[in-house]
Amino acid sequence: MSTSDNLRFDVEPIAIAFPIDTQQVSTAVKAGAEHNLRVVARSGGHSYIANSLGGKNGSFVVDLSELKGIKIDPLTFNADIETGNRLGDIALALNEKGRGIPHGRCAYIGIGGHSGFGGWGFASRMWGLTLDNILSTTVVLANGTIVTASEDSHPDLFWAIRGASASFGIVTSIEFQTHQVPEGGTLFELFWDMDIATASSTFSSYQSFVLSSSLPTTFGGELAVFKGSAYGRVTVIFFGAYFGSADQAEFNRTVEPFLSGLPEPQTNSSLGSSMLQSGTWIEVLAAGAVPTGMLNTTGTRDSNDTFYAKSLMTPQDVPMTEEAMGAMMEYLGTTGFESDTFWHVEIELYGGVDSAINNVPLNSTAFAHRNTLLTFQPYASSSNALPPYPEEAFGFVDGIVTSVTSNMPDDWNYGTYPNYIDDRLQDWQRLYYGEHYTRLERLKAVLDPSDVFQFPTAIGEPGDTYA
Repeated sequence: MSTSDNLRFDVEPIAIAFPIDTQQVSTAVKAGAEHNLRVVARSGGHSYIANSLGGKNGSFVVDLSELKGIKIDPLTFNADIETGNRLGDIALALNEKGRGIPHGRCAYIGIGGHSGFGGWGFASRMWGLTLDNILSTTVVLANGTIVTASEDSHPDLFWAIRGASASFGIVTSIEFQTHQVPEGGTLFELFWDMDIATASSTFSSYQSFVLSSSLPTTFGGELAVFKGSAYGRVTVIFFGAYFGSADQAEFNRTVEPFLSGLPEPQTNSSLGSSMLQSGTWIEVLAAGAVPTGMLNTTGTRDSNDTFYAKSLMTPQDVPMTEEAMGAMMEYLGTTGFESDTFWHVEIELYGGVDSAINNVPLNSTAFAHRNTLLTFQPYASSSNALPPYPEEAFGFVDGIVTSVTSNMPDDWNYGTYPNYIDDRLQDWQRLYYGEHYTRLERLKAVLDPSDVFQFPTAIGEPGDTYA
């Protein structure tokens, strides 16, 4: 299959290989290099800009979908997971042993790209990003050599694989540290239809709540904003999971400081119904999964979309101003209401006191954003999820980010998230990789001097690729 997940991109590879083991991946890479082809790996195939198809016509795709092995060590409970696996299936396999790792809630996402550039989920404040739990990787280099990368073996490669993976090799399996799953938890999804002023104050209260010294790392969540019921209104959703036990009283005590200042949630809305669902670890994951309630991806297919998305990672030490929060809600309640797209803005919680994400030293991995409080994902689909994508929608999505950044200091040190990859982003090298980009360029020159692993936002590619 050569269809992009994002139908805004119509990309034709020159060929697609379907290896069944690491040795065959090596053979494919060597063949691609010998014929001067651009080689890319495809794990789940969900790159926002079709990088897993090469990002432009003529690439050689190494599809990893046949690499489905999952082995769990009975003594250490470390898990060796091949990169053709999807997140939902991994969660089910690990749960059989009472184990888990942090990851996103979209069941179809492939573990290769997800862990290669970040990997955020509701358990991340507790356990870190997906890439923070990697112990070692099996990697096929640009010359076809198969190596194990870890802290003790090829440590520079191991550093780069955790944050900029696809530029340096094809990862065929990953050894993860796993965690004992919590006794239980509560999934929450609460809806409000709000005017701009109320939505702005709610956003401000949310930022204060997640900065509170009393917020436990067992809380993971986000605020999301959708089109409202009328001009000057937005739909606000408080969504996430609390882990520890299935006792909702613990969850209620945790969120009471935030919810006490808000109106009663709507019982029903056009987007769904407010609900709390308590249960086991795997029941909570399934309840929050996309598609809803489904983790097993065997024999089923996910759907495509036609969309444009961006990201914005806000520094914890310089929180957003009231002006910035109010400007964004004003923009969404007015310009957003008039947009013909189906849009949303997710405002994901990365930081807060003792967040496992931010407790990782900045230079220990290539992931460049260890001072993040919130990660925004503005996302807008065409009205019917099919091409063509409306030209004016690009400006609308860009404007969501600008409504924030234009109301913050000029030297505000925000970043962007490389798993929410943006084909129109200027200065992407700095925004995705920060101070790590120079080191990544040096490593690229050593590990892939012929630029075999090449796609528009690969390390070493020019900044004007899409200009």
